[in-house]
Amino acid sequence: MSNTVTRTRLAALAAATGIAVLLAGCSSSPDASDKASAPSCAPAKAKVTLQYWNTVPGMDKVVALWNKKNPDIQVETKNISNDQYGILGNALKAGKAPDLAQVGYDELPNLRSQSAFVDASACKAATAAKSKFVPWSWSQTSFGGTGVFALPQDTGPMALFVRSDIFKKHGITIPKTWDEYADAAQKLHKADPKLDITFFDPNNAEWFNGLLWQNSAEMYSYSGDKWHVTVESDQSKQVADYWQKLISAKLVRTDLANGSTQMYAAYQKDQIASYVGAAWGYSMFRDNLPKQAGKWSIVPMPTWSANGSSGDWGGSTVAFMKGGKHLYESVKFNTWLNSDPEALAMENELGGLYPAANAGLQLPALSKGVPYYNNEKIFDVFADSSKKIDTSFAWGPTQKTVNLALQDAMAKAAAGDGTLGDALAKAQATALKSMKDQAISATAGK
Repeated sequence: MSNTVTRTRLAALAAATGIAVLLAGCSSSPDASDKASAPSCAPAKAKVTLQYWNTVPGMDKVVALWNKKNPDIQVETKNISNDQYGILGNALKAGKAPDLAQVGYDELPNLRSQSAFVDASACKAATAAKSKFVPWSWSQTSFGGTGVFALPQDTGPMALFVRSDIFKKHGITIPKTWDEYADAAQKLHKADPKLDITFFDPNNAEWFNGLLWQNSAEMYSYSGDKWHVTVESDQSKQVADYWQKLISAKLVRTDLANGSTQMYAAYQKDQIASYVGAAWGYSMFRDNLPKQAGKWSIVPMPTWSANGSSGDWGGSTVAFMKGGKHLYESVKFNTWLNSDPEALAMENELGGLYPAANAGLQLPALSKGVPYYNNEKIFDVFADSSKKIDTSFAWGPTQKTVNLALQDAMAKAAAGDGTLGDALAKAQATALKSMKDQAISATAGK
């Protein structure tokens, strides 16, 4: 998770079929190179100190608990939320990467292509950890079962946060489909011209990708020894056209950034009635809008069809970084960090993490009603959302570059220069060019 003050996450997760694709595209012979560079899994003969870099608030307290219980395997933690990938990139270039680092799911392919990770599958404890995690999150970190390059940490299943009191005040039913959501947007704005149903953040490609994911908008696939780029698919265009209509009709705001002071101010002034967000976002409103306790509910994300598919926005892994000298100890700590119930409970309470571990989904805190949200069992909504995420979705090897291009074009569209459909075309062209520039074989279409 890229959990800064705003707790905005890098998206997202992909499943076994998608990850096999990533592996094939990132290197001409990944298996050979990874095995050759993989360190031994022999335990150290003396006390070990590991370096673990992350972006999660309160993680130092979790690490302190480990250190207290494990005097022979000490961990030093460093928060790199101010420039997560810049700091990691510089450390890798200098040969000074930590043993372990937090890496968002959509950044794994990019760093994988740079040989940033080591395969921990030489450690039996690493391969045995598979059963501890939600299957599709494990498939992401293991690249289709060909190795273990990271362990899942958290996920970001999406849902709809609603000011139930505002909807009730205006006699509007909470929408279950996107058509109903658009209809509700019109009714709310008609009832109060200062009220919008939500905001569209044009500088948040990760969030927009989550919307595409929900509509089964397959952006990448791999076959015939090449990548097939379909960022500009019909499913993607459907999502883009939908939000473009809301923007053009001035039914959603485009001047707010997710997690910003201005965003919270708009919600505080009752100017916005809902929020399309992820599981980790539940603490954002609780911590920043305490006076609105009891006014919020969390319901399933509006759907495109009867199948009720959902999307994912956010989540991350703890990766085994190239250069780490203590793989045995790294696996031991990494497994505890992301599957031990006591550690998971602290991470959820302090950092708002929604765990990827099966044990985490059984945490007492996730089975109880949440006072801020009318004592509703909001995590049941996220658990159901998680089960409905399209597992065929995959990320491309130049996703970061594509996201930047998408954001630039979406910002122009929000300002009236072009459309969100044009932004998809820009992202498609950027994906193809960026792969070509890195000598990665790619073509448009399936």
